[in-house]
Amino acid sequence: MNEGERTDNVERVLRQATVWMDAYIKSFYNDDEEIQRMMLSKETHTAKVRSICRDLALHLRLSTEEVALAELMGLLHDTGRFRQFTVYRTFTDAISVDHAALGIDIIEEARILRPLSEDERTLITFAIENHNKKEIAPTGNDRQRFFARLLRDADKLDIYRVLEPLLAPSDGRGVSSDFLEKFAVGEQVDYTMIHTFDDRKLVRLMWVYDINFSWTLQRVVERGYVDKIIRCLPTGEAIEEGVRRLRCYVAEKCAMPDR
Repeated sequence: MNEGERTDNVERVLRQATVWMDAYIKSFYNDDEEIQRMMLSKETHTAKVRSICRDLALHLRLSTEEVALAELMGLLHDTGRFRQFTVYRTFTDAISVDHAALGIDIIEEARILRPLSEDERTLITFAIENHNKKEIAPTGNDRQRFFARLLRDADKLDIYRVLEPLLAPSDGRGVSSDFLEKFAVGEQVDYTMIHTFDDRKLVRLMWVYDINFSWTLQRVVERGYVDKIIRCLPTGEAIEEGVRRLRCYVAEKCAMPDR
């Protein structure tokens, strides 16, 4: 295929996947109020992540084909979530199933990506497989890593929106010492290490260090997510030091040009 034919093919698959995904999500609509609420929440998240992927891809001046590939990743990235919650009543992978891996199995079974080239299928699969991991798996393929970074950014940006209503002041249990040490040096932590409500808030704040593009971080800051989390953290010298470091990092990252 030449470039125009590849672009037309990817856009055709995107249209077909949109129809499939809509029907797939609706197949999980449920009379159970809790399940239905979670299905609708993830349906909204899916649409927003797709839109963010497109906006970020356009900002990065990707080709028309690559913009469509980015949209396709956003559309399909949480395919596994709908079955996960319906079966396990949780979105916590550690006590249920890796929703990214489950999603890839479902997508492959539905043959959604079959019309794409092998390279395109691998690109999308790699990004989806790595969107929910602590770190992107090692790869010698720069293009795969680039699109995985793009999808992770889009996902995080909307998860900040999803989790914002759940923010609340400290419940008094504080932050685990391991988390404080990681926060001070700007390192990510394993979700399995979460023990308190404040741990969970600090993890979300530390996502800032894992955002790849200044475009994304600018929107996180503009929407007030960083300040809102900081206001809900307990006080203490270690927290204050971590916040100072984080604010300096944010200012520097937001001033950097993308690409």
